[in-house]
Amino acid sequence: MCKLLGEFYLPGLSEDGDIIIGGVFPIYNKELEINNSFTTQPPPSECASFDLRAFRWTQVMIFAINEINQDSRILPNVTLGYRIHDSCASPSQALKAALTLINGQEKNIPEFNCKEGSPIPAIIGESGSSQSIAIARTVTSFGISMVSYFSTCACLSNKQEFPTFFRTVPSDLFQAKALAQFVEHFGWTWIGTIGGDNEYGQYGIQAFSELVQRSGICIAFSETILRTYSKERILKIVDTIKTSTAKVILAFASEGDLYPLLKEVVRQNITGIQWIASEAWITAARPSTKDNFKCLGGTIGFASRKMAIPKLKNFLMSLRPSIHSTFDFVNVFWETIFGCTFNNDSSVFSTKRCTGRENLQKVNNSFFDVTQLRVSYNVYKAVYAIAHALHSLLFCEDELLGAYLCANVSNIEPWQLFQHLKEVRFANRFDEHIYFDSNGDPTASYDIINWQMKQNGSVEHVNVGYFDASAPAGKMFMIKEDSIIWHGNKTKVPQSVCSESCPPGSRKAVQNGQHTCCFDCLPCSEGEVTNTTDSLECMKCPLEYWSSKDSQSCILKEIEFLSFKDTMGIILMTVALFGACITLIIASTFLHHKDTPIVKANNSELSFLLLFSLVLCFLCSLTFIGKPSVWSCVLRHTVFGITFVLCMSCILAKTIVVLVAFKATVPQMNVMKWFGPVQQRAIVCACTFIQILICITWLIVAPPFPTKYTKYHTSKVILECNVGSPIAFYCVLGYIGILACLCFALAFLARKLPGNFNEAKLITFSMLIFCAVWLTFIPAYVSSPGKYTVAVEIFAILSSSFGLLFCIFGPKCYIILFKPEKNTKRNLMRKLPSKKI
Repeated sequence: MCKLLGEFYLPGLSEDGDIIIGGVFPIYNKELEINNSFTTQPPPSECASFDLRAFRWTQVMIFAINEINQDSRILPNVTLGYRIHDSCASPSQALKAALTLINGQEKNIPEFNCKEGSPIPAIIGESGSSQSIAIARTVTSFGISMVSYFSTCACLSNKQEFPTFFRTVPSDLFQAKALAQFVEHFGWTWIGTIGGDNEYGQYGIQAFSELVQRSGICIAFSETILRTYSKERILKIVDTIKTSTAKVILAFASEGDLYPLLKEVVRQNITGIQWIASEAWITAARPSTKDNFKCLGGTIGFASRKMAIPKLKNFLMSLRPSIHSTFDFVNVFWETIFGCTFNNDSSVFSTKRCTGRENLQKVNNSFFDVTQLRVSYNVYKAVYAIAHALHSLLFCEDELLGAYLCANVSNIEPWQLFQHLKEVRFANRFDEHIYFDSNGDPTASYDIINWQMKQNGSVEHVNVGYFDASAPAGKMFMIKEDSIIWHGNKTKVPQSVCSESCPPGSRKAVQNGQHTCCFDCLPCSEGEVTNTTDSLECMKCPLEYWSSKDSQSCILKEIEFLSFKDTMGIILMTVALFGACITLIIASTFLHHKDTPIVKANNSELSFLLLFSLVLCFLCSLTFIGKPSVWSCVLRHTVFGITFVLCMSCILAKTIVVLVAFKATVPQMNVMKWFGPVQQRAIVCACTFIQILICITWLIVAPPFPTKYTKYHTSKVILECNVGSPIAFYCVLGYIGILACLCFALAFLARKLPGNFNEAKLITFSMLIFCAVWLTFIPAYVSSPGKYTVAVEIFAILSSSFGLLFCIFGPKCYIILFKPEKNTKRNLMRKLPSKKI
């Protein structure tokens, strides 16, 4: 072991005790003159930029050890000592410090003698994950436990690789979950990420990116940063920030690595960016200053839960420099606080000399602010965790004797302490329960910190919420949004999206070759809706629904049918009733003049039956008006078919009688006996019965039924009567057509018969009108959508009925009412010369 480690010296802080605890802290945070040559031995590392924050961590460790030594309840009669070395925030320097602690080499030892075991059983360190990884991989081989106070990389939870590693700060896995929920909570879908070019930044950004991408959040750009990056590389990152449309940037890096980039951002006066900080720099004092607030103000992030440690401030105030040492950490601290120097070099003239008698009480520096300790509190817990593990190892509990030594203080093996450290569980003086899970991690809890400007011009780290991983689901995350100050001193939540959200009624269409967060908003097609923001698809409305004008909801389609309340329905109903009334008036007139020659000559019985059928024809049109139902659909088609056949049957009988009567060539032969009233009734009944049979068959096989049509109008539901069986429907219409054609043919044959009043001419003309109306009805019926289809059908019924009524009965009523002198038997029997038509 001695040959492997070699001999080297590192300055540090130390104090003897029965048991020595090692400490590694980044007291200086930048390593200079890095030698990458492997041919010569590198010179001792020189570090710059004394870090007051890290120095306070060392003092908290010393304070906690002194506090434990004065407490008789823990490790009674056993004193703890310490050896603290600087890591320069460098993995190589951190490893060098750890090896120094393991070897036990100090400057005051002129000849080093190897021991069988390590002089220290545990190490407290390091702050950076990269440094902790370098140390943990080495000390694991010796079974030495290591408790970190600020290394958060999730990779360190791997017990296969780092079995003796513990920490009092939560893993970045929990921080990544908290940050992902935070970003999702405020609706930021387009963010940039900057991670440290080390294990801490790489693992943190990777975990965060995986979590947010599951929620549809896109990473606009992802850059890495390290304190050793060149100026050109930093400028390139700044240009990326300036050109990106992302207004929210997560920086997952240590303060030392990120600070050069933040300085350049401030120098170029880049504003309008909402910075989200990882735990490593959210509470750092160096970037959160008044000069940086214009660019970095409103920064928000997660930090370990804060705590105030009593008496610590007095301890810090008691620090005093040593005038006999020029490289003591306390001396450098003194020089940094008072801006003086202990260096007696004659070349240094511009800096005042330190006397060592300066008064710390007059110094206003955040170093002495012990009210919001976070990392320092983690150091405090780490020391106590090791102390409790040592107490468990060294002392046996007895009810009578109390605690007594049961192990040799001078011969503690590191692996023994490791076993007890795994099981340590205690409540500290602040009532916080300290323990490590199977991965060596504590319970994750964070405060949400926001950078806000005080009235005196200083930047305050304000607590605006918390995240507690041990809380029940739904209560882990709490944030006071009204207390947050965003970038630019604004209270309104900033927006960071690649494309504005698509409002309800539209859907997202991802642009080719772009992130899913970059999209166009397309309105939903007709009949499709969406009532959510940023919907990926529009949903089709159910069959009886249609999209509203804004395409945000499905509304019932307009139900369309020919109603009695419609203007068109009222007009058609009025005309139908008017036709029925006119028919009844004509019937009354015929009844009143039933004994006159013109009524007798035209077969009064068939005339009255024809008038009755016409009344039914007018009234049957009313069944076509109103909301279709099962009964109305059955009645409208069957009544229409039967009444028109009855009408055609009467006309056919009348035509046959006229034709036979005038075609009889032998006067002696009484041909009319074969076409008397009985035969006429038989013709009417037979023809009507056939239609009744067709209708009955229709109703049995496939009766008409109400149905809803949407194919004519996308925004309307048309209620119509489906004919059921098209064949039966065509048979009904066809049969009416056959009778009408037959009537027309027979009447046409009798058109030239002599007589002063030839009814065959009237029937011929009425059949021409009837056929013309129904032939015109066919194309109009097909081309008329919705309720107009029914209106056309009613119009055809009424037109043909009025045609029959006025053509057949109009001239007769005219003679009866206005030309009674012609209503004589002699006038009717007078023959007129036939004319060609």
